[in-house]
Amino acid sequence: MKKVFLLICTIFILSCESDGGNQRCDIINPVTVNLANPEFINIQVPGGWSYANGGPKGLVIYNFGSNYKAFSRECPSINNCAQKMTVENDIKLVCPCDDAEFSILDGSPQTAGINESVCEFKVSLVGSGVLNISNF
Repeated sequence: MKKVFLLICTIFILSCESDGGNQRCDIINPVTVNLANPEFINIQVPGGWSYANGGPKGLVIYNFGSNYKAFSRECPSINNCAQKMTVENDIKLVCPCDDAEFSILDGSPQTAGINESVCEFKVSLVGSGVLNISNF
């Protein structure tokens, strides 16, 4: 019985470290986005983006041409920021609580002194024009 308990504990610890120990990014239930819906018309072209529901503060979905990326709108630089991040100039996410900027290409911080990246989620294109968004 002890061996089973140790095995379960080991698996749990290893799974917690698989994303660098950043468990705050495992926060969404799977989301399905139908690109045929008018609200997602902008992400039907490369370089386009749209806001979507999902996670505690919503998502930003970006079209890279051959694939899509989805990022949380939750500000990583300030705990408990009540507002959602916004996309500015089609190239960056901005936290309204501290004006921290993040790349829409990979979620990396673009403001000095900010070390945490924006949470990114797995995006799969299913069939014709349907995206499934989930935790990695």
